[in-house]
Amino acid sequence: MRLLRADDEAAIARLAGRARARERTVEPAARRIVRDVRRRGDGALRRWTATLDGTGGPLEVTAGELRAGWDATPRPVRDAIRMAARHLERVAVRQRPRPFRVEVRPGVLVEQRVEPYGRVGCYVPGGRYPLPSTLLMTAVPARVAGVREVIAACVRPAPSVCAAALEAGVSRLFRAGGAQAVAAMAYGTASIPRVDKIVGPGNAWVAAAKRIVSDDCGVDLDAGPSEIVVWSATGRPDWIAADLIAQAEHDADARAIFVTTRAALATRVRAEIARQAPRVGPARRALSRNGAVVVARSRREAISVIDRLLPEHLVVDRSEDAAVCRAGTVFVGPWSAQAAGDYCTGSNHVLPTAGAARLRGGLSAADFVRVFSVQTVTRGGLGAIGPAAAALADAEGLTAHAASIRMRLA
Repeated sequence: MRLLRADDEAAIARLAGRARARERTVEPAARRIVRDVRRRGDGALRRWTATLDGTGGPLEVTAGELRAGWDATPRPVRDAIRMAARHLERVAVRQRPRPFRVEVRPGVLVEQRVEPYGRVGCYVPGGRYPLPSTLLMTAVPARVAGVREVIAACVRPAPSVCAAALEAGVSRLFRAGGAQAVAAMAYGTASIPRVDKIVGPGNAWVAAAKRIVSDDCGVDLDAGPSEIVVWSATGRPDWIAADLIAQAEHDADARAIFVTTRAALATRVRAEIARQAPRVGPARRALSRNGAVVVARSRREAISVIDRLLPEHLVVDRSEDAAVCRAGTVFVGPWSAQAAGDYCTGSNHVLPTAGAARLRGGLSAADFVRVFSVQTVTRGGLGAIGPAAAALADAEGLTAHAASIRMRLA
């Protein structure tokens, strides 16, 4: 991994700007796939699946195949799936927005109503390794939020993914992936029903496709290639290196960065990465391309670097550090292994990348509901607020607005 100074503006800018470079290069091709699936439905979906993923056969996984997947999953993995689902449920229940009624003054009532989506689509990557945890992270909060139909798409649903689908209460599971799966869920085909919203992480193709369909279908967040920043002055070099390598193994486009104010710790972490990192594979490529160790001269300078990176995952020494940095999710202290959050803490591992942590955190039950208001004004209530409303309408030059109020007051 490269060694950088925090005051090297050009180098830090390159680190912060890497996130979407790959997505921009694939967007034209992703747009062609989305357009084709929207126009030709299942035919295009099958063609792109065969061409890009080398798979075929029935699109939908049967109930019998789901049960067979559960039976084929080792008992310790089934137990882990149950634990992860229970923890996600406990957190998701607290995340649901609550309805309320407030009388802002006599005769003026405003209600907040919360309505779950009718159908959502969960995207589950199915590349090198099965990801049952991602199915849980997307489907369990949807079910807790009250979504009536939860469908999932995974190009190669391994037995553990099928087991997770059963545990999460998924309605239907389809063998589809990439931009073509996103398009199928966004617009519907003969086999895959159209959804109200698509959630879940993916590679650059999936992230690009989600942005393309977002005018016609709800999407959750920019959950692209994984990112981690570890900020520490007191941590164990071997544990810090292990956390960085763990995220780097997701994808060759992943970003893994260590920020510290101690040059000696930076040297030791780099040595540990060299010792622990695999000789080949996505982790090695990610660390080489997008990895860095950044040495800052002060705490303030370290915070400034992190605020420019806006990482998906941030690991810090103390809770005070978590309060001053923006990230998709923050892990505090040496025992808060970031990998534990990927699976069993109950928090969600579908998180914003590419700087989107500036605006939001991870996926939650609140992402699966529509929150809207209902307003009821009585005659007396309009008498109390009408003159003020009409005055504001006049001030804005909207005389018809004012007239619609004053004719009632008259």
